[in-house]
Amino acid sequence: MIEKKQQSGEFTLPVRVYIEDTDAGGIVYYVNYLKFMERARTEYLRTLGYQHYALADENFQFVVHSANVQYRQPAKIDDALRVTAGLKKLGKATLLFDQRVLRGDTLLCQAEIKVACVTADTLKPTGIPAALYNKFIAASEGEGLNG
Repeated sequence: MIEKKQQSGEFTLPVRVYIEDTDAGGIVYYVNYLKFMERARTEYLRTLGYQHYALADENFQFVVHSANVQYRQPAKIDDALRVTAGLKKLGKATLLFDQRVLRGDTLLCQAEIKVACVTADTLKPTGIPAALYNKFIAASEGEGLNG
């Protein structure tokens, strides 16, 4: 298992808050932070040369196993946010991401998201394919993240 403690291999996705992301008061609805984080993980995967739709063709996919989320401050309509995805632990069949949502330098939300690799046909746990596993190792060392 590989554990990454520094931020060198962290992926960052810019996100703008639109009216569809907010409640009637213009505050981002709590579950939308998870959507922003999902987008960041998806784009992180794309930088490694993989797209979600193509994973099933190789008979594997990723599913969220668990999420531990802390909300610090609200985001508001039209805010420009940065959503990060950093690989904290890499297991044979799991990934543990540290994720943050920031407005400037202000931390709005942070989470640990555990993702499991499963077969696309049976949804049973399976090992992360070796080529992708090696790309995660390289990315966690700061290589190959062009987001």
